[in-house]
Amino acid sequence: PGSCPAPCECSEPAKTVKCVNRNLTAVPPGLPSYVRNLFITGNRLGRLPAGAFPAQRLPDLSALNLSGNHLRAVEAGALAALPALRQLDLSGNPLVSLSPQAFGEGGSPLEELALRGALRDHGVLLSLAAMLQSGALGNLSRLELADNGLLLLPAGTFTALLALRQLDLGNSSLVGLRNVSFQALGQLQSLNLSDNSLGVLRNGTLAQLRGPPALRRIGLGRNAWLCDCAVEDLVAWLKESDQAEGKEALTCADPDKMPGKALLKVNGSDLNCSVPVDLPSQLQTSYVFLGIVLALIGAIFLLVLYLNRKGIKKWMHNIRDACRDHMEGYHYRYEINADPRLTNLSSNSDV
Repeated sequence: PGSCPAPCECSEPAKTVKCVNRNLTAVPPGLPSYVRNLFITGNRLGRLPAGAFPAQRLPDLSALNLSGNHLRAVEAGALAALPALRQLDLSGNPLVSLSPQAFGEGGSPLEELALRGALRDHGVLLSLAAMLQSGALGNLSRLELADNGLLLLPAGTFTALLALRQLDLGNSSLVGLRNVSFQALGQLQSLNLSDNSLGVLRNGTLAQLRGPPALRRIGLGRNAWLCDCAVEDLVAWLKESDQAEGKEALTCADPDKMPGKALLKVNGSDLNCSVPVDLPSQLQTSYVFLGIVLALIGAIFLLVLYLNRKGIKKWMHNIRDACRDHMEGYHYRYEINADPRLTNLSSNSDV
């Protein structure tokens, strides 16, 4: 129980084992059972297979740092046999495969998960979203997804993280939050959205940011804010809310006449609202108006017909009588042409 693997440094009083920069290709066997803090960093593990940490051998391991190990795959069951695990750091690994069952079928007591710079592959992002949505990490209170090329997050990624208190999405190339829902995150206290490519936060997203009662720290710095008509909701929210940290430093990036202008100083006269921002909404309004006009014209036409019903009826009778007289003339000529005697009589009378 007190042994220490050769490539590692162990401290029993501190309950810590460090296996740092040793070119390890696998988790070293024979880790002491007293370990609570395990650092296996800067190695060349490549993959973390099922049973990488022997069952029942590390009952007290609560903090595991596996950052910078060139990990490309975390397989199903790789982290399943760690009943006391509370902190896991997988940052700086070029993951291409992350099994949603990495923590086993029964979930994990994990409270803090760091994946900084580890989600460059879109398939890994989808796997992580599936893991989070399954409830396997329902005890998470801190989630770090910074320094990734996320662009857009899968819908409902965080809906099952009811205990989440801190969410870091900084420097992740996010261009929008349309798929993200913060409504269920009643415990959320801190949200970092700085150093992304956000151009606007629409009213629906702002309403969600107002939702969590504990959310008091939102980082929005160093984003490419587009100061057109769509920014009005964001400006109004910044002026009335104290949630945004350093809001006085938030500035416009576009259009050309606005770069560097503080968002809090933007007003309606600065915005060019001559072109409708929401074209589908404008088209829908036009279609509704056209329908109302056509319905009104139809109603007027029916009213005119009703008021002139007697004249129309008389006109219809006249047309009917004229058609009947005309048809009788045709019938009379037909009878004459059909009867030879009448035909001869008609010829003699002509002579």
